[in-house]
Amino acid sequence: MKKTIYMDNSATTPVKKEVLDEMVPYFTELYGNPSSIYELGRKSKAAIESSREKIANAIGAKSREIFFTGSGSEADNWAIKGVAYANKNKGNHIITTKTEHHAVLHTCQYLEKNGFEVTYLDVDEYGLIDLDEFKNSIKENTILVTIMFGNNEIGTIQPIEEIGRITKEKGVYFHTDAVQAIGHVKIDVEAMNIDMLAMAAHKFYGPKGIGALYIKQGTKIDALISGGAQERRKRAGTENVPYIVGMAKAIEIAYEEMEESNVKLIALRNKLMKKIEENIPYVKLNGHPEKRLPGNVNFSFRFIEGESLLLSLDMVGIAASSGSACTSGSLEPSHVMLAIGLSHEVAHGSLRLSLGDFNTEEEIDYVVENLVTIVDRLRQMSPLYEKIKEEK
Repeated sequence: MKKTIYMDNSATTPVKKEVLDEMVPYFTELYGNPSSIYELGRKSKAAIESSREKIANAIGAKSREIFFTGSGSEADNWAIKGVAYANKNKGNHIITTKTEHHAVLHTCQYLEKNGFEVTYLDVDEYGLIDLDEFKNSIKENTILVTIMFGNNEIGTIQPIEEIGRITKEKGVYFHTDAVQAIGHVKIDVEAMNIDMLAMAAHKFYGPKGIGALYIKQGTKIDALISGGAQERRKRAGTENVPYIVGMAKAIEIAYEEMEESNVKLIALRNKLMKKIEENIPYVKLNGHPEKRLPGNVNFSFRFIEGESLLLSLDMVGIAASSGSACTSGSLEPSHVMLAIGLSHEVAHGSLRLSLGDFNTEEEIDYVVENLVTIVDRLRQMSPLYEKIKEEK
């Protein structure tokens, strides 16, 4: 059987056994509808409220400020559209960045078609915004700033606390897509002046199909789904009790183990980056070398194409992802890579290796050993590489 080394933890993570064990009773024994008044329903309701409390504690929020959603994308959509439409009498200007996840970018583009104005901030070569440019972009009619916490492709962590301070001074709502950061970075929504924060359980060893949106008390935001009284009448629909319980258990474990986990992840990440740079020529590290998510490694390999690299890695049992959007059927490279100034050719040769709790040093060695061989083989097929060698 082929060895499998999973290095795509930014895409999703496995559900930890402790998390699954916590979920199982709510499928089979404690299956009551939380809206029911009899004991079985009350137990489900109590489980939801206990879970809400655990998630709130992880980010320094109040439990009544946590609202459950079906995903991180849903949470992003709700925050942006909900605030935009609820506050359109005050203004119609939104500020975001060119490197956001498509859940944010496509939502902003939708709003542009419906009477809103959006400023897309540039980033530097590391993926960081310029705080002066950001501050100067806030106008009288600005109602919302939406800037992600840690980038899903290059791992760069934005200066969230400073952004929050500026938005508070200007009286503008601040939403952050923290889907990649939750469980890996310490977050205090009060100290950071965050008004809305999106998260998804499957990024920190919880189940897929469950997310949450933190909404600071007093935020003027439209309801997401009309219907019943669930989620304080803001998101109707019977709650997904086992998945909510799983999400709470996963975030509880993540924050209990964060310090120890990050020490391990950063050591593995730094070893992987060092070995790639030492053993493979014509590579470029993407993202900030230090202000980055603990498990994120992203390199561009010149003279090769990302999809070929991914398929070759898969052949030797390594699961990774590319900065190139080729695998989704598009010929365009990643918008993140273009935003940090890479050419189309270099952007197409990008590879993201995202580490998790179950990766080992032996796996790092195996990945680099195979990467060296694969990159060399693919480059031998490149006329551009042959030309460079001849010139040398």
